[in-house]
Amino acid sequence: MKLYRMITGPDDNEFCQRVSKALSNGWELAGSASLTFDAARGRTICGQPVTKGVPGEDYREGIKLGDY
Repeated sequence: MKLYRMITGPDDNEFCQRVSKALSNGWELAGSASLTFDAARGRTICGQPVTKGVPGEDYREGIKLGDY
């Protein structure tokens, strides 16, 4: 099975730590990061897609991506 996640959040250290943790756990970057500006809150929001192959398992509804 191949899993997909879109990690999102404010452009800060916590966001970078979340992406770094995913990469350390075997997730791979799946395209370019995206940025947008939230004018109401005055901050930049980031998004980074990641994927992970999980051999020997089939996709099932309700899977918790954070468990991988």
